This record gives sequence, C-alpha cells and structure tokens, in this order.
Amino acid sequence: MLLRAINISKSYDGVDALKSATFELRAGEVHALVGENGAGKTTLIKIISGAVVADDGILELDSGPIVGNSPGLAKSLGITAIYQEPALFRELTVAENIALGLEREGLWRRVDWKQRRERAAKLLAQVGARINVDAEAGELTMPEQQLVEIARAIGASSRVVIMDEPTASLSREETENLYQVINRLREQSVGVVYITHRLEELSVIADRVTVLRDGEVVGTYDMAQTNRQELIRLMVGRELSAIFPKREIARGDIALELRGLSASGLSNINLTVHRGEIVGLAGLVGAGRTELARIIFGLDHAESGEIRVHGKPVRIQNPADAINCGIAYLPEDRRRQGVILEMPVSSNITLASLKNLKRLGGFDFQKEKQIAGEYVQRFAIKTPSVFSQVSTLSGGNQQKVALSRWLATKPSVLILDEPTQGIDVGAKAEIHALISELASEGMAILMISSDLPEILGMSDRIAVMHAGAIAGIVDRAEATQQEIIALALGGASTAAA
Repeated sequence: MLLRAINISKSYDGVDALKSATFELRAGEVHALVGENGAGKTTLIKIISGAVVADDGILELDSGPIVGNSPGLAKSLGITAIYQEPALFRELTVAENIALGLEREGLWRRVDWKQRRERAAKLLAQVGARINVDAEAGELTMPEQQLVEIARAIGASSRVVIMDEPTASLSREETENLYQVINRLREQSVGVVYITHRLEELSVIADRVTVLRDGEVVGTYDMAQTNRQELIRLMVGRELSAIFPKREIARGDIALELRGLSASGLSNINLTVHRGEIVGLAGLVGAGRTELARIIFGLDHAESGEIRVHGKPVRIQNPADAINCGIAYLPEDRRRQGVILEMPVSSNITLASLKNLKRLGGFDFQKEKQIAGEYVQRFAIKTPSVFSQVSTLSGGNQQKVALSRWLATKPSVLILDEPTQGIDVGAKAEIHALISELASEGMAILMISSDLPEILGMSDRIAVMHAGAIAGIVDRAEATQQEIIALALGGASTAAA
C-alpha cells in the first residue's frame, strides 16, 4: 500500500469534519473521493498534504508513519496537492509560478531563464495547454490557471498526486488531455487521489471510489462494481428523484434580444430569450460564451449591434445600466467574483441593491437583515446566521448566496455562467430546482454551462457557440450530446433549429 490514512478525525469549534475516516491508496491507482460539500473530502486531503493537522489518527507512506506532517514535509515525501481554487501568484509569469514549485531552495544561485521557460513550455504541452509562459498568471482564465497548476504538479515527479476538481473548468479537449496525463502517471506507479462532482468521469478514469458522508467513510468500492445512481444514493443518503427538475412552461414575450452583436472575438450574435424560457449557451472554452455575457451586463462593450430588453433598445455602458434594465449576471468564478468571502451573508446578499437600503441619515441595517433572512429561508441556505462569513459556507450554499444577491435586484433577465460548477450533486439538484422555479415565475434565463447533461436537462433551447459566433440553435426535443458537440466543434447542425 502506497498511502494510508487510518482513523483520521478532525473537528472545528466542536463540529466534526472527519470522524475516524480511513482511506488507502495503491501505487499506480486512481482512487476517487466523492461526497457532498461538507462531507469531509477537502479536510482529508489537506491533512494528507500537511496543510491541516489531524486531531487523531495515523498517516503512513510505504507502511512507515508520517510524523509531524506539514506542507514542506509532504512535498519532500512526494505528496503534491492541486486544489480546486488555483493558488498561483497573479503578478508572476506562468514560468515563474511553475518554477516556484519545482526549483531547489537557496539564496545564491544563478537563474537560467531560458531553461525555466523551456521546462514550463514542455510541462504545459504535456497537459495539452497552449499558454504563453511569459504571461502573468493574473491574466489567465480559470481553466488556464488550473492547467498551470496541473503542469506544475506533473513536473514535481510526485509519488502521490491529489487532484481536487481538476476538470471543473476545463473544456472537453482539455479534459481528455488530462485523462491521458493521469494514465501516464498510473503507468509510472504514481498514486492519484481524484476528487470530482462529475460522477460520469469516474467510470472513465477511476479504479476505486471512496464515499464520504457527514465526515464518515460510507465505504470503498471497485468502480467496475458500482454505478452513478448507487454512488448518489450513498453520498446523499437518499434518492434524488430529479437532478434536472425541468418544468414545461409556456414561454412569454421576448425579454432579451441580441441583434448583430459584434466585438473583439464575437461576430454577429443574434439571439432571443423569452420570459419563462431557459436558453442554454453551450460551446468549448474560448468560444466566446463568457465574453458575450460580459457585454450584455456592461462589463465589456460591443463594437456594433443592438441589445433590446422587452422590445426596447437599451444602451448598456456598465453593470449599473444593466441592473437598471432588469438584467442580472451570476459570474463563473464564484470565489473571486460571485461572493466576497470575508463579508457576512447579509452584506453579500444586499451588495447589488444597496440603494434600496438607504434611509435618512444612514443605512437600514434592520431591513438588510430582513431581506437576507428571506433569501436564506427561501433558498434553504445552510448558515448559522445571516451574520456568518460566507467563507464558512459550503460551495453550494455560497452559490445560493451569490444567486440571492442578484435576485434581490428584482431582475427580469438572469444570466448564469456555470451555475453549478464545483458543487456536489445534492446542491446541484437544489440549484436546478431554483432555476426552474425562477423560469416558472416568468424570468428569462440565459444559462452558460460546460456540463452537457445540465445543458440538455435544463434548457428549452440550446444556442451553441463556436469561434465567437452562434454555430446553431437547437430545440430541446431535437438536442443530443452528439449534436451539441458537433456544433461546438464547428460542424453543421443535423437537427431543426
């Protein structure tokens, strides 16, 4: 056995994050770790990587105990962790970030800049990333940052590699490249701990899977002997009747219309979204989906074309203009743009509608508390108090807070960018139910997603983007994964538009 975590326990402020959890990893194995947010997955891998000290339990590598584990010790033993949120230095270049994780310590040494760049380029090529090694990390998209993290881990020649949601923001092509990298690690007898909420990945990449629920290990299973539905039941402790609770709703008038919208990277976008309709926006990473959403919300500007809201042309120069037009936008990067982690739930929820909380001579804190309480109750946000910091909540509950902020502005058009990225299957079902409920109330929803089952399960129509243009629009009844992928790759549609 390569790695063993035996009877690991950890609690925070009297709340058990892990309770006598045991996990084993074999050399050359991909061992998946699954469970709802808050199940204890992140706590376990942080203990293995030395970032967190366990209250009780034993860690072993090659049957020998790891005493006084720390990030430095774990790294020296060949244990590398790639966390869900990239930990890059934004002001440093890609090559410099990769070098920080690989080069030897020492104050007095000559830096071989050419060699540093060449090594970074070689590692990025191994994971299929086409990224300029001289670009600053802060200029990269979330998927690109994730690939840099993975490349750095590959270069460390680790014996144990922990991957926390490695494909959460990757395109299909990038994901396939990552699978190839993982298979090469497997051939080199590297043990891989693989955490994902995308359960469909497990049959492709995992040898075994361990299920955690409420800090306890439910069991460990050979992937060949289990299936997705059984894993969901084990994770949540109940049957999920509908992960995609799509309601059939009679669509109303056109709420949002784009006419010939063009900008840098976007070409002649024509699209409508009706009241009560969910329009899915699919496509590969870099196809222009997020760029389009940013223009609609006034974060970026179109060079030509027209935006109409409820039949009237509007001029949107900034987000305030968009909000005044009844448009709300939930961005892709939840932790950097969706919520402010250091602020309480109440302040996060009311941040986009502060003008409604003004009162003579000050700010209406009581009204803020009331509004936050209403959304906490409506969306079943699990938080000890509306005054608790958002950083203490699970990913699914953070997403509900972010969604509440924009619903508090009372929009008629809602743009969702990867609304369930990085959240567990139970929270995903809850978010989907909220989206369906909003559509049933007459809201027009434009939903960007790289999750094809989500696009197919939740959309009334699907607009597929390729190279900055709409490659085709497919009705729900005719849509298939093959059809969406063909359009995303630039092929012709075979279904009625």
